[in-house]
Amino acid sequence: MKNKDIVAKEIFAVVNEELTLEQVTKLLENPKSTEHGDVAFPAFSLAKIYRKAPQQIAADLAEKIDGGSFEKIEVVGPYLNFFMNKAVVSENVLATVVKEKNHYGDSTVGNHANVPIDMSSPNIAKPISMGHLRSTVIGNSIGFILEKIGYHPIRINHLGDWGTQFGKLIVAYKKWGSEEAVRNEPIQELLRIYVQFHEEAENDSALEDEARAWFKKLEDGDEEALELWQWFRDESLKEFNKIYGMLEVSFDSLNGEAFYNDKMDEVIDLLEEKGLLKEDRGASIVDLSKYDLNPALIRKSDGATLYITRDMAAAIYRKRTYDFAKSLYVVGNEQSYHFKQLKATLKEMDYDWSDDMYHIPFGLITQGGKKLSTRKGKIVLLEEVLNQAIQSAKEQIAEKNPELQNKEEVAKQVGVGAVIFHDLKNDRLNTFDFTLEEVVRFEGETGPYVQYAHARAVSLLEKAEFVPSADQKYALTDESSWEVVKLIQSYPEIVQQAADQYEPSIIAKHAIKLAQGFNKFYAHTKILEDNEQKEARLALVYAVTVLLKEDLRLLGLHAPDKM
Repeated sequence: MKNKDIVAKEIFAVVNEELTLEQVTKLLENPKSTEHGDVAFPAFSLAKIYRKAPQQIAADLAEKIDGGSFEKIEVVGPYLNFFMNKAVVSENVLATVVKEKNHYGDSTVGNHANVPIDMSSPNIAKPISMGHLRSTVIGNSIGFILEKIGYHPIRINHLGDWGTQFGKLIVAYKKWGSEEAVRNEPIQELLRIYVQFHEEAENDSALEDEARAWFKKLEDGDEEALELWQWFRDESLKEFNKIYGMLEVSFDSLNGEAFYNDKMDEVIDLLEEKGLLKEDRGASIVDLSKYDLNPALIRKSDGATLYITRDMAAAIYRKRTYDFAKSLYVVGNEQSYHFKQLKATLKEMDYDWSDDMYHIPFGLITQGGKKLSTRKGKIVLLEEVLNQAIQSAKEQIAEKNPELQNKEEVAKQVGVGAVIFHDLKNDRLNTFDFTLEEVVRFEGETGPYVQYAHARAVSLLEKAEFVPSADQKYALTDESSWEVVKLIQSYPEIVQQAADQYEPSIIAKHAIKLAQGFNKFYAHTKILEDNEQKEARLALVYAVTVLLKEDLRLLGLHAPDKM
């Protein structure tokens, strides 16, 4: 039971004629300083009811509350400050972790319901850059978090494998490319000619017309155009899978934009049947004024469909295929308006399940404060960053632990993990600047810092040859362990909060606090000293290893036992 629930229950027993249990719980606060206890109750809300000063009410309540669950209850002005019974709480918390292990914090809230997660979605024939990292790792982590509370995540890589850029690429390939160069270095060569197309097109507008003509051929099923498109797609996926392998991210579906080519006519037909399509200067639109949105442009005057048409087809397909409880789109913040229009248009079609579709926006990764751009060639390749991070981790591990047996494997886990952790520790909506030196540090709020704390805790347990027992009672009463106990106790709440907000940073921040709390405990406590508290201290260390490993797993990271 949470500390707030214990306190609320005791207060409610006294004020049940004036306040409900839920009202009491909502009034409770977490004091900013441990000097003011673990939970505080402000008595202001009872002043009108009792017609007394809040200070007097707080004093009266303190006399009536059963103090068995608390070490002490202090009255400070209008506040009742509750100091929990450390021995009772720590015993319950540690017993639960020893019993449940990595399933501590699991729940069945999701009832195995399907949750498609639209994530990553790179464009074919372009490299996976640092710009793709956020959607990939945020979506992957949300999948793990939702799985922990009972949902069934379905990771979908909605590949950018269709559109006018393929007309540009075909023109660029035919003018400046070669088969040999593409086969040798597919992504690099395709990027080179794509960038060259945009540079040349600035001075030669006819190139854009050629590109449109080639894309029209592709749409019409021209053999040469389709063959080049399929080749570009296959070569790109080989390169993408190398990077997904490094990140250890896998997908349940690779249905990209091209998959929905034959599914958009039905969308148009459905809109027409419902009388929602209106003509505007030759184009087909859906009026969304009642949602305070601009009209949704469904079909251009030349008959071409748009992103929204394709996304409507995808949404309908996913509902039919997965009968989802929620459908998530982990896509950049700049697409917010598009998703508002998408949901509103589906709502107009009487698809009430559109209420279960959620855009999960995120901020940008910048370099030197500037946005990364593929078109102008200003990109930071994700594979290069990951390799540099692994190398940096390898060098630091060689210094710290030159005798480490599996240093290559650990360097990969630490280096790649550092890049992922740095992304996920930032609030999803924040934009942040990326500097590799800051990311792969063993000190500070970094992935390696958390991983190192885990390895240190594992080392302690090995040295003590400690094996936790479900039959033994582990109770702690000292202050240095208490802060760690509270961080462990709060874990189920933390997981639910991260799931409710689709916010992996809540898990990352918990991991940082737990690592910091453990390191402080480690520095101030003789953990292996032989006395009556030794086994309980080691049980706490064991619980730390379980939760740090689980925190890291939910973020998509490993927790090496040695570093």
